[in-house]
Amino acid sequence: MDEVIAQFEKNATEVIRMSLTEYRGHKLVDIRVYYSDDEGQYRPTKKGVSLGVGLYTDFKRALIALEKALLDRKLITPEEIEDASLVEVDED
Repeated sequence: MDEVIAQFEKNATEVIRMSLTEYRGHKLVDIRVYYSDDEGQYRPTKKGVSLGVGLYTDFKRALIALEKALLDRKLITPEEIEDASLVEVDED
């Protein structure tokens, strides 16, 4: 069931991937840093988090609260949120 839903560039050699995965019969939302190896293939790192699908709504609420805090502190602008776009997923 491993399916990359979205990814975006973290820096010149890393991307962050958001995937739906399954581990030991549990469906998970996986948000993980991947690095580019010598052959240009992306490989997962230990940097990331996997959440049971049942925790997704709590995670989304937390992200909304984080976004509000970032906006309130003027660390991001509403335009940045509106202009946010995902990088196309590379098929390995």
